[in-house]
Amino acid sequence: MYIHAEALLFDNDGTLVSSLASVDRCWTRWAKEYGITAEQFAAIELHGRPAVEIAADLLPADIVPEAVARIEALEVEDVPNGGVELLPGTADFLAALPADRWAVVTSATHRLAEARLDAVGILPKTLVSADDITRGKPDPEPYLLAARLLGVDPARCVVFEDAPAGLQAGRAAGMTTVALTTTHQAHQLDADLVVKDLSALSAQVTASGVEISVRR
Repeated sequence: MYIHAEALLFDNDGTLVSSLASVDRCWTRWAKEYGITAEQFAAIELHGRPAVEIAADLLPADIVPEAVARIEALEVEDVPNGGVELLPGTADFLAALPADRWAVVTSATHRLAEARLDAVGILPKTLVSADDITRGKPDPEPYLLAARLLGVDPARCVVFEDAPAGLQAGRAAGMTTVALTTTHQAHQLDADLVVKDLSALSAQVTASGVEISVRR
């Protein structure tokens, strides 16, 4: 199977890197600090959503800004503790792409996203974070903004995601979607193509864009 694209848009956590250990440590501590019970926390969809939306689901509105600043601080401080690592295939796949053909589109804040990306040596020319948008995934706004920044028609973009919310955002933006089974099982992911991780794919740069194929 081949997918042709003019731009490739990558979610970060669960797609390019894994920060599950760090996320678990920090959000568990955060929930305890704000008196959120395990039952309340378990009832909220966390993965692939901006922290401000998660906090708004759990806390009174007047506390949300302080709570969001607190979780950002906890997660940034935790980056040096080894809680971030490259997922298989990430380095090789990105190395095959011209810098102006791809972007990272994350639900993390810009500060946190840069800290995690810097920790594993990923330096995207284009980064869309929670600070750049008003509506997070599953709304298409983050991916549409990335396409606009790269100057590419959304229909000619491919989204790489590990979470249902991100895949929904990509579909709503009119983009081709590729799901990675790094945090969810295949049957939970609605995408044009489902693979285990980026090591399952290869990228060939052409005059008109990038040809993505599944490795045999």
